[in-house]
Amino acid sequence: MEKILSKFNDLIIKHDKISPDIIKEKNVKLGLRNADGSGVVVGITTKGRVVGYDIVEDGKGKRKVLPVEGKLYYCGYDISEIIKSNEENKRLGFEEIVYLLMAGELPSKTDYEKFAVELRKRAKLTNLERRMIIEDVENTNQMYALHSVLSHLSRCDKNPDATEMMDVSNQCINLIAKAPIIVAHNYNVYRYRKGEDLRLVRPKETLSLAENFLYMLRGSVPDREEALIFDACMIMHAEHGGGNNSTFTVRTVSSSGANTYMAIAAGVASLSGQFHGGANESVMAMMKACQKDVKDWTNEKQVRKFLEAILDGKSAYGKGKIFGIGHSVYTLTDPRAVILKEYARKLAEKNNRMDLFYLFDTVERISKELLYERKGKKVCVNVDFYSGLVYRFLGIPEKIFTPIFAMSRIAGWSAHRLEQILQGKIMRPAYVTEKSETLQYKDLNLR
Repeated sequence: MEKILSKFNDLIIKHDKISPDIIKEKNVKLGLRNADGSGVVVGITTKGRVVGYDIVEDGKGKRKVLPVEGKLYYCGYDISEIIKSNEENKRLGFEEIVYLLMAGELPSKTDYEKFAVELRKRAKLTNLERRMIIEDVENTNQMYALHSVLSHLSRCDKNPDATEMMDVSNQCINLIAKAPIIVAHNYNVYRYRKGEDLRLVRPKETLSLAENFLYMLRGSVPDREEALIFDACMIMHAEHGGGNNSTFTVRTVSSSGANTYMAIAAGVASLSGQFHGGANESVMAMMKACQKDVKDWTNEKQVRKFLEAILDGKSAYGKGKIFGIGHSVYTLTDPRAVILKEYARKLAEKNNRMDLFYLFDTVERISKELLYERKGKKVCVNVDFYSGLVYRFLGIPEKIFTPIFAMSRIAGWSAHRLEQILQGKIMRPAYVTEKSETLQYKDLNLR
């Protein structure tokens, strides 16, 4: 079998690797991106708007991409302003964001309070759901475990294939409420299978989704400052427009008529990749190597040497890519990374680890310098660069960094699923073939 697989590998490279000249000749938009790096427009959404550059014409019909400070809007509202307001009022706001994304407008105080109470009630798992986590799902990879549980939840729904808007909204609200508890329970069961004590406490209806998640992990209610920071992290991960890989996946699967559980599980599958949600774990692995290989963290020459090795493909970490640096839309700044960096600084001071924060800051600065020197391109750190450091300071295990991203993004995925169902058009993109000749089939005995 090894010889066959080896031959498969050689033939795949021979037939499937496409020449850049062919791509240019046929005007193929690989990765659904235009030649100038902007995304190919494939739909319309009212949910999220991502601003990272302006496109202007030079008067000769050519488009030019101009870098600008990054902005992220949820249904027209700047998330930086939302989070700033929550900080000033010491208010937890993820539940409000769920309402905003799904309904398209901010709730009244009365509607918000009723909705928040309902979400917290629904967070409690049934005996069947708890049993699925304990008995049916056994996987050390926490994204695989989350994917399995979400797809299995259809067993707990009397009408899992419902397509009426109220039914789908109800399913989505259930998943948004239960996801943080599922992620925490998955991890606690994993710890139990590794030989530790089993701790599956039930969520408290008096706590927000963010507070309950930390409570599930720790067994104790978090302090207000930590809850506010984690709540803001959930808000920042909740939505990012329709063009990101996982949201586009959810919309594509939803467009086929698949049920809510399959569509959301597909989003989890997409997010598990190291170039999407899994990048936060890759950042931490890279930075652990940096802490080990760079003897003097304050020595910028040593840090630069470490990063150059990655870009040159001479390191086991990154292999030509510095994780957490650069974004497909944001150019000068990622607004989420700006907020997360300040949280990382605050938590580093609290935990007496400013040395680690300064190392991250140095890597950020030198990485941007190196990429500009080599490619002439201005880049920024993205949401993944500092999120893992924030989670580490909050005492959250690295194995669930990406599941946290997923459980938060279910809010945005749900909003896009509802929008896609209303638009009612199956996604069916076109692919062109490299060659158009017809081959003559030969009988097996003649080959």
